[in-house]
Amino acid sequence: MARPDKAAAVAEITDKFRASNAAVLTEYRGLTVKQIKTLRRSLGENAQYAVVKNTLTKIAANEAGISELDDLFAGPTAVAFVTGDPVESAKALRDFAKENPALIIKGGVLDGKALSADEIKKLADLESREVLLAKLAGAMKAKPSQAAALFQALPSKLVRTVDALRDKLEQGGAGTPAPAAEDEAAE
Repeated sequence: MARPDKAAAVAEITDKFRASNAAVLTEYRGLTVKQIKTLRRSLGENAQYAVVKNTLTKIAANEAGISELDDLFAGPTAVAFVTGDPVESAKALRDFAKENPALIIKGGVLDGKALSADEIKKLADLESREVLLAKLAGAMKAKPSQAAALFQALPSKLVRTVDALRDKLEQGGAGTPAPAAEDEAAE
């Protein structure tokens, strides 16, 4: 009777691994139910935090093609399945862990690549997706405007050069040889 339940649990966790952009494994030993509830709220709608059984989750991860996490399934484990921006979820987990040292980030996976706890902390230090996209858009907008300024500068420089030559010729007089040329003719 337990086998169909376990198979269904493995299938559900496998689907969560496949549907998520990232998954972060944590140890929650020492956290109260109230603290876990607060953590779930801080993760927002882009992540689902679930307390899992190690053996079933290990099987599910392997079925989803993620075998690099096998060593992390020890002790009380909970997984944050991230479907949105992984940076926001990593920041929420990092910030919660600072306030509640009982939460330990073990590691995780991002787009099929295993991440250590330190790499997840580095991911949390990144700016959010929206900020990075805004910076990219600003950089892309700056390049065409710089090119336009350069293309505009060339004709205006040519006009200034022609005007300077015209002024020089008008001051020296049209057809009048330069003073240096008169001195050479006299010698």
